[in-house]
Amino acid sequence: MTSNKLQLFEVKIDKLVHGGQGIGTLDSGQKAFVWGVLPGETVEFRVTKKKSDYVEGVITRVLKKSDQRIDPKDPEYLSTSPWQIMSYDIENEHKKVILTEAMDRAKVSYTDSISFVAPKDEWGYRNKMEYSFYGDESGLHLALFNRGTHSKQIISGSSIARPEINAVANKICDVLDKNNIRASDLKSIILRCNVEGEVVAAIFTRNPKFSKISELAESCKGIVVVYSNPRSPASVRTKDIYSYGDISLAENILRKSISYDVLSFFQVNIPIFDQALQRIRAEVGSEPVLDLYSGVGAIGLSLKNTDLLVESDKNNIFWAQQNTKASNIKVVHANSEKSLEYIDSQHVLVVDPPRAGLHMDIIDKILEVKPSKIIYLSCNPSTQARDLGLLQKNYKIQNITGYNFFPRTPHIESLAILVRQ
Repeated sequence: MTSNKLQLFEVKIDKLVHGGQGIGTLDSGQKAFVWGVLPGETVEFRVTKKKSDYVEGVITRVLKKSDQRIDPKDPEYLSTSPWQIMSYDIENEHKKVILTEAMDRAKVSYTDSISFVAPKDEWGYRNKMEYSFYGDESGLHLALFNRGTHSKQIISGSSIARPEINAVANKICDVLDKNNIRASDLKSIILRCNVEGEVVAAIFTRNPKFSKISELAESCKGIVVVYSNPRSPASVRTKDIYSYGDISLAENILRKSISYDVLSFFQVNIPIFDQALQRIRAEVGSEPVLDLYSGVGAIGLSLKNTDLLVESDKNNIFWAQQNTKASNIKVVHANSEKSLEYIDSQHVLVVDPPRAGLHMDIIDKILEVKPSKIIYLSCNPSTQARDLGLLQKNYKIQNITGYNFFPRTPHIESLAILVRQ
């Protein structure tokens, strides 16, 4: 290990871990979690966080290179898709191992071996992106934050984004620049795109009196300018200032049209989401379904016998209500842990919780009333494994499948099928 006042260290990387970093051990005994590395490499890295028993950092130089390392497609790959440094096949292998390790650590017992499903397209798949802004003497630019810092780098887009998103983002940035909008007035821009290539956008500003710019109306299908409290994170919606066009989109999910808008929760990779939904539909069959954490209803509405959606976000609820108008599905606006009375033994329970996983009150209710089957889709294998470890008291975990919803990133989606014992 070497060190200097810039906090540069050397470490040998043992493996990749949940979250996406590589892990190694410093001479001090501290664990080092480093971005931009591969197993077997010896690297120099810059510390971004230091605790008593571990440090986190970002690679500055490869001292001993892995045979699996390839050149990243984007110079700014660490900001959006830090696993561009390996082949797609190797990425999928690592994700399957990390998912399996998460289940094994939580002592989860499952009938079949864990399988892993990856989409064909590893580039240009994301239908949602969030960019920041940077200003200098040459004008206004799109930007991304450098990983582990508050500094930014100028970009023109990302290789994992739909090309329509990158084109519209640059067009909007040019309009803002020509109207002398300062980067200090802007926080971020969120853009969404459907399969047809229609793009909608939301600009987040610190300025509650952001001036009207008519040219924005021609930039995409719809755009909203949102005042976001300067003390809040970048994309928190405080108050809409004005909008042009229609900021909603529609997507066909298993032949069902689902509507949402630029600020709704919606899956970012539709082809692989469709594959997961086909599996869910086959597992549910003709049994009645309760969909917790339902978002705009994309999962519940794709199933044959869903009769209840529960969702906490106000904007998602609006679209869930729009999407269920032609059905008999009931939509409940509430936190899932406050809707325990709807969990019973007759319904198949479908859950797609946030990264924190299931609330303990939900787990307790499940163990009490024992729904016939649980379909658990997760964006965080670590918290899913924790929950499965508790639920296996009354359930047999029939199958766990990993899905690569986010190629070239370390994120893993996993689907568990639980059957009442």
